[in-house]
Amino acid sequence: MNALNTAAGFGVGLLVGLTGVGGGSLMTPILVLLFGVAPASAVGTDLWFAALTKIVGGTVQHRRGMVDWQVVGRLSLGSLPAAVLTLLWMHASGSARVSQGLILQALGGVLLLTAAAMVFKRRMQAIGQALRSTAPASFKRAQPALTVLAGATLGGLVTLTSVGAGALGTVMLVYLYPFRMTPARLVGTDIVHAIPLTLVAGTGHLLLGHVDFALLGTLLLGSIPGIVIGSLLSSRAPEGLLRGAIAAVLVAVGAKLVFS
Repeated sequence: MNALNTAAGFGVGLLVGLTGVGGGSLMTPILVLLFGVAPASAVGTDLWFAALTKIVGGTVQHRRGMVDWQVVGRLSLGSLPAAVLTLLWMHASGSARVSQGLILQALGGVLLLTAAAMVFKRRMQAIGQALRSTAPASFKRAQPALTVLAGATLGGLVTLTSVGAGALGTVMLVYLYPFRMTPARLVGTDIVHAIPLTLVAGTGHLLLGHVDFALLGTLLLGSIPGIVIGSLLSSRAPEGLLRGAIAAVLVAVGAKLVFS
């Protein structure tokens, strides 16, 4: 089982480094459906897995100059408070302890939304480019507030399900910054924004007792080399093919979780 955990960590880390997508979207369902981990524990463990993995990947991307720090700051203004508020709600409502079904249903729904976002990413970028070209002044005025709102949406989703920072975040960014975000810069910015978000959300889940440290260690043994390799290869990866394959998997897994 330890070898399987490490192999899963390597595969997910590689995909995160290549595309900025695949962390919670794949790891949490793998933990729940294949390894039999309780949903709340899977979310909490995956948040720490994502945080530690993306610290390594984010460092590589920063050194390559592929991080837009202004955008990271705007997203964090929304995502970090939203993460704290979601954790407080989970604690107050008791959903963190008793409603595993809520987490599974939310996870399935976000996976389906993530798959749709991956499929329509280019279309959303084209819409953003059209708006940016026809009404540049008003579009730029709205960018900061809309970016904070996008961050808040991601903060709530990631804290509840550990999913959303990758695929949903990148689609939001290509719409809001359609000319500014090159593919490699998009991956780097998305990965770095996910670091403080997953650390805050993961700390909350840790306090709620939702982190399996033994499992986390075996996952990290694979994910850290995986994300380093993926980050170094991200500018040459067949992004469209990889995203299409991930989207197909997410539809199947999301449908199973929602309708089972």
